[in-house]
Amino acid sequence: MFSTFPPDRGPHAPAGPPTDPRRRLLLELGAALLSGGLPVHDVEEELRGLGRALGAPEVRVAAFTTGLFVALGPDDATVLEPVGPALRFEQTADLLDLVHRLRAGAVDGHRALSDLDAIRRAPARWPTWVADLGMLPVGVGLCLFLQPVAVNVLASAIGSLIVVGLTMTARRLPLLRPLLPVTAGFLVSVLVLAAARAALLDGPLRTIVATLAILLPGALLVTGLSEIAAGAASAGTARLVSGSVQLALFLAGVVAATAATGVPASALADTRVAEPSWWVICLGLALAVAGLVVNVYTPPPAIPWIVAVIAVTAAVQIPVTSANGAALGGLAGAVTAAAAATVAHWLPGGPSWQVLYLPAFWVVVPGSFGLLNTAQIEVGNGAHAVLAAVSALFGVSVGTLIGSVISRIPRPAPAPLRPGA
Repeated sequence: MFSTFPPDRGPHAPAGPPTDPRRRLLLELGAALLSGGLPVHDVEEELRGLGRALGAPEVRVAAFTTGLFVALGPDDATVLEPVGPALRFEQTADLLDLVHRLRAGAVDGHRALSDLDAIRRAPARWPTWVADLGMLPVGVGLCLFLQPVAVNVLASAIGSLIVVGLTMTARRLPLLRPLLPVTAGFLVSVLVLAAARAALLDGPLRTIVATLAILLPGALLVTGLSEIAAGAASAGTARLVSGSVQLALFLAGVVAATAATGVPASALADTRVAEPSWWVICLGLALAVAGLVVNVYTPPPAIPWIVAVIAVTAAVQIPVTSANGAALGGLAGAVTAAAAATVAHWLPGGPSWQVLYLPAFWVVVPGSFGLLNTAQIEVGNGAHAVLAAVSALFGVSVGTLIGSVISRIPRPAPAPLRPGA
């Protein structure tokens, strides 16, 4: 395929060996995959597979959270490519489709670079304010599952509107973006705790976590743990530190809110006021998925597939979590999401595995509810809270690693027709 992708030998090219355009292609694709939020070990695996498809079977790749190094062979020069601005989910989906077509030989190198540039420049499918409003049904949907009481759901809806406003403000004023976690944690907690102090609602912790779930760094922490387990210690440690700092800022906002409202810390105990019925669980899940689809700019053709994978995942994770706790529930949810996404990818017209798995993964992480225990570290019984939170996150991380192995199972070949059939 590289007969149409020759080395750069323009009239102004520098003296010496020409630059191999395959390296440029791998660098730009790798940086884009990192911008899309993929774990570094998955990016390295993708680029090694692309290298074999492009005629560079000895390609060397070292990816980090902020960039990657690529060499086409042991004697080739190594080049660094920094990671650019974060890609929207719809851009990541198009990028993964491009990688799939490139590995299958359906597109040549020049066309791939052109398509990659078009993906980066593609406008959003809907305005950012519409995407931000998707946070509202996410918060309400999770509250229906976590604390299915009318006044708690109403408080979560108002708190979600506060989160939407803060997110819009942080986007317009980037200098305020680092303050988003502590500000959101404080304002949402003040609202909920003030209502609790006025005896308007019970069980404020679950309402606060449901409202803030879309901002909490659960996915970042799980990705970091899975990278460390896969051998990418530098990237995984960086994500863990970043996620832990963000989580600490949220907790600082919550603790400040308890002081501002005069509510005792014991009010943040993890108590469920009422058990949700099956139709409330289905309604909450539907609202959360609908909000997530809008918030992350999900490509419309992939929505039915994503909804199906999430439904299968929830059908396994919810009963396992109820019976065995958050750790096993997160493990079961992650493995189920990977298996369902893999099978859906095998079906005719199915999107790539990552496109189907990532939204389910975002639902699995708050669904493990390990962050409920983390939020109680400041309340008391910290050792038990830390153990419960870490076990829940490790459960999802192990499930994610198992899912990565499942995703690499080759598509079953169709059975040959029998003679005379």
